[in-house]
Amino acid sequence: MALSCVVEPAELAGVVAAQRAAGRRIVCTNGCFDVLHRGHVAYLDEARGLGDVLVVGVNDDAGVRRLKGPGRPINTAADRAIVLAALESVTLVSVFSGDTAVGLVERVRPDVYVKGGDYAGAVLPEAAVVQRHGGRVALLDYVAGQSTSAVVARIRTE
Repeated sequence: MALSCVVEPAELAGVVAAQRAAGRRIVCTNGCFDVLHRGHVAYLDEARGLGDVLVVGVNDDAGVRRLKGPGRPINTAADRAIVLAALESVTLVSVFSGDTAVGLVERVRPDVYVKGGDYAGAVLPEAAVVQRHGGRVALLDYVAGQSTSAVVARIRTE
């Protein structure tokens, strides 16, 4: 697949299945990606290095509000998805609802499910789904000092 694209959740399983049938290794991650920064880009580049196709799930606006609090997200889910899809490392982007990415992971059935090192020691509800389908979970290094919350805090104090 030459171009990254935003895919509706209902279409995601079929698009990923076609990539898998072509012999491609599927990597999946998810997050808010509210204000894209260097840490996100490094993380997504590293995730893509674990396979051929990188599927990025983006929390919908209601999910970001529940996770990050009032005043968030800064950018709408549609805007966040389009920005992510423009990155060279990202193959597919899909917006999902809910407090976890279990449904997304069930549709994608990745060979590798990736989260940042800030999740080390955390219980990932998606892990059981990944492992049930024969995949593995990988935790990548956290880029210290890089977080959307820190960026938003700096903007709001200036």
